[in-house]
Amino acid sequence: MDIYADGESAKLDERRLAEDLGVSRTPIREALSRLEQEGLVETIPRKGTFVARKSKEEILEMISVWAALESMAARLATRVASDAEIGELRELFVTFEGKKGPQARIDEYSDTNIRFHQKIISLSKSALLKQMTDSLFVHMRAIRAQTITERDRADRSIIDHLHIIEAIEARDTELAERLVREHSFGLADHINNYVAYLD
Repeated sequence: MDIYADGESAKLDERRLAEDLGVSRTPIREALSRLEQEGLVETIPRKGTFVARKSKEEILEMISVWAALESMAARLATRVASDAEIGELRELFVTFEGKKGPQARIDEYSDTNIRFHQKIISLSKSALLKQMTDSLFVHMRAIRAQTITERDRADRSIIDHLHIIEAIEARDTELAERLVREHSFGLADHINNYVAYLD
């Protein structure tokens, strides 16, 4: 679900979810209750259950936390990931090499972008880092997917990613950490300067 595509929070239909998933409504209610405890949905009396949308301020705060966690993951990756595991990062971008350098085909790139960030977390081999980023990932994924089509962000993102890959391949701990952090703060700057649909 693209949480930030429309101006309103998406409503979740308990009956339809049960039908789509082929289960009774009881596990759906339990799942929605758990999602509400995690801050991912909110129930409004007499109106229903909605996917929780974060404000611009909340998203910017999440990006700051993500930047710290993902940059630490990149730092760890330079130390603990095997060459073959690091090579999987580069494989994500082989299809985006064009005659004029890296170019994004937006329909394919949005998913690749998300997988890239997940891969950096997994290369850290830190279960705690993964657990901490999982709680942020729903909104980070949604806001990345929404903003990647704006103001040539996809082409700039690909170049950033290739530089990050080079730093991790070279096992340049300080550079990999810095580039990942700067990449996240680039997203924050974009949201701060150009995104009006979050407020």
